Amino acid sequence: MNDESTTNTRTGQWEDALSYVAVNQDKAAYAELFSYFAPRLKAFGMKMFGNEQQALEMVQDTMLNVWRKARLFDPTRGCASTWIFTIARNVRFDMLRKKQSRKDDISADDLWYDGNYPEQEDSGSHNWDTLLMAEKVAPHFARLPEAQRQVMTKVYLEEKSHQEVSDELAIPLGTVKSRIRLALDRLREALDDTRS
Repeated sequence: MNDESTTNTRTGQWEDALSYVAVNQDKAAYAELFSYFAPRLKAFGMKMFGNEQQALEMVQDTMLNVWRKARLFDPTRGCASTWIFTIARNVRFDMLRKKQSRKDDISADDLWYDGNYPEQEDSGSHNWDTLLMAEKVAPHFARLPEAQRQVMTKVYLEEKSHQEVSDELAIPLGTVKSRIRLALDRLREALDDTRS
């Protein structure tokens, strides 16, 4: 019973904090939001990017947007955490677009968009995007060499960290990363060939 009332209080706390930031630019309320959401956003970023630097960049950009756009939050349309993670998802998309425009290495997120992030509201369009991408990638994924396919499955389908895969398969961390890079290169080439 205590836990339930604590949860209800905490949920209201974040909406109130956003309101204080929006109306008064209240730094204490923002600090509360930051200390609660930053670690959760970092975990989300690590899951999405598999790279601490990118995860931290996403956290920074997201929380900066929370500060700047707090006045746009509407509690009648959803809870604070959903709104904040929606901003994080949009920041993630922006980061991926920038990366693609710089022609950097392809990211796994370019291939497997799953749309999962904490407290996401269901969206048919996200599910449709996932199905379309899965249809495009699946035949090429099946043609990957076994070692690459095994690592890719564990990292992107089973959502294990690179270190977990390294430990589980008893192979060096560098080998895990090399196999992922090679697999992503093969998938990118295969997808490019199907577009032309």
